[in-house]
Amino acid sequence: MNPAMMENNAFPDENPVSTSAHRGRRISVAPMMDWTDRHCRAFHRQITRHAWLYTEMVTTGALLHGDVARHLDFSGQEHPVALQLGGSEPDDLAKCARLGEQWGYDEINLNCGCPSERVQKGAFGACLMAESGLVADCVKAMRDAVSIAVTVKHRIGIDKTESYDFVRDFVGTVAQAGCGTFIVHARNAILKGLSPKENREIPPLRYDFAYQLKRDFPQLEIVINGGIRTLADIDAHLPHVDGVMIGREAYHNPYLMASFDARYYDDCTAVKSRAEIIGAMLPYIRSQLERYGKDGAGGGLKLNSVTRHMLGLMAGIPGARAFRQSLSDSKKLAAGDPALLLEALARMQPLAA
Repeated sequence: MNPAMMENNAFPDENPVSTSAHRGRRISVAPMMDWTDRHCRAFHRQITRHAWLYTEMVTTGALLHGDVARHLDFSGQEHPVALQLGGSEPDDLAKCARLGEQWGYDEINLNCGCPSERVQKGAFGACLMAESGLVADCVKAMRDAVSIAVTVKHRIGIDKTESYDFVRDFVGTVAQAGCGTFIVHARNAILKGLSPKENREIPPLRYDFAYQLKRDFPQLEIVINGGIRTLADIDAHLPHVDGVMIGREAYHNPYLMASFDARYYDDCTAVKSRAEIIGAMLPYIRSQLERYGKDGAGGGLKLNSVTRHMLGLMAGIPGARAFRQSLSDSKKLAAGDPALLLEALARMQPLAA
């Protein structure tokens, strides 16, 4: 049990989705550095009850030599939620996976897809795809350490390696170590010469590689990721794979997720309006302010740490710009009053609510 969760009931008016009720990774939201922190996930959980949520990548060094609570604290309302780890030392990954399980995460995910040079210097991320045996050792060590699922997120190739055989052999080797779920970002990772942003846009998408993996390994859970932006995109992929992971669209246009529960999980619980989502976030923000205090000389919670993740809530409807402007008012943010959300909503046209 996460010790912090005992004292941090983030959404007192709602019950969490129990771990026994998890219904698979049919839809998930990708781990995104600097974005999918615990405040972002708390917000996303108000929009979809069932989609799987992933942390930002947390390195083994950060957990073994840093502030564990700062990296692993989360609200019980976030379930189902997975901890993504970055590392390449089996023993270190096993220790960190054990910490993740102790804190209450539902899954441990190993990052074998990040192409950034900083990550490569740590000898992990996408460059690990060249060492499938090492990845298998890492997976086995983590599986031996925990009882929850251990999964791998990876690319379809690295640099100029464009043969399907490469990713097929990678998956086959890692699967033999006991990994049953592979999240496939259907692009190559270019390790030199492209920025992380360019690596998300320039290498061509090869969805057929992910589809073929499912055909070749029908016993595995294959989740597809990369360039997926609409419900129609999701619908087109699901006949070929077990699940779809959506990335930046979920962040920039989060209300897209309001359709997920009914459409993909047969949960016809009434969909919250945007105004209801804002109302539901108020007790969360207040609970965080009560726990950490307002930002000041001694530290505390910056209101912007939560509201920055909500800027896209009104995307595509009249008044969205006014909403964003209200939530970006530096003076009001500095005051730390969560009523700023209500002021932002009031500036919207009635249609927005």
